[in-house]
Amino acid sequence: MDIDKVVLAALAAMVFSAAAPCQTALLALPADNAKAPSFQLSALRMDTPPEGAVGSTTTQDTGQSHGFTARILRRGLQDQKELYAAPFKPSNIKWDALVLAGTGALLATDRRIENQLPDGSFQRYQNSSNVAIGGLAASLAGLWVYGIKTSNPHAKETGILELETLSNTFLIYAPMQFIAGRQRPGEGNGNGDFLLHHGLNTSFPGGHAMFTWGMATVLAREYPKTWVRVLAYGAAGTVTVSRFMAHDHWSSDMLVGSALGFAIGTHIFHSHCDPELSSSCHRHAKD
Repeated sequence: MDIDKVVLAALAAMVFSAAAPCQTALLALPADNAKAPSFQLSALRMDTPPEGAVGSTTTQDTGQSHGFTARILRRGLQDQKELYAAPFKPSNIKWDALVLAGTGALLATDRRIENQLPDGSFQRYQNSSNVAIGGLAASLAGLWVYGIKTSNPHAKETGILELETLSNTFLIYAPMQFIAGRQRPGEGNGNGDFLLHHGLNTSFPGGHAMFTWGMATVLAREYPKTWVRVLAYGAAGTVTVSRFMAHDHWSSDMLVGSALGFAIGTHIFHSHCDPELSSSCHRHAKD
């Protein structure tokens, strides 16, 4: 069974679970071939290098750095434009309707669901969330370093797309946090009211779920092996459930955060992936 379809089915199941009480490192760098050190008299010479030699190298490196930065910024602006326009595309209307219906149902029953959650063990759930998101992030960072050190194009692409996913996720997450301003469970009158905060540390949408689902989605599509997808989506699911069980977010927060993270990761991957590196790449945009 296609894991992506399972994930979408799971998100759809969350839509209609309003009455339910709850829901339930790669850094192994291969060593370079050892070479015996050689003594060369030329190494002891103090000749002045040809005029402009050092400067030209520095200029070339700087130019490459600026070119890479400009390319990432250009891609980022295009990604933001496409991501904000995505909900209005006819092909996405059915998914918009599903998420909106689910969010509305959970908003209406958030307090009832929250009251059914067991008390205590908050720290255990938060620790589970921290371990899952920390392990996933560390593994991806290690994979990127591995790609850079060994010039592995697939690992390097994964690292770059993960970074772009996190950046684009933040640029959508931050405005939503400021606009929604929702109280967390246990804050204020306990109703989860909106428009009461003006900062990033609010309840809606669920940030940990949003960022983790974005990272997991890119990894699962870059390496579409069953065990990779199980580990990636398993980590994202663990973060989502753990933060919810720890009373950090309302159920509607987690649905919206998870859906947005999955959608952003999917968009970034298919916009910039290399079809020669991943069999799941169906590129629909050019840089």
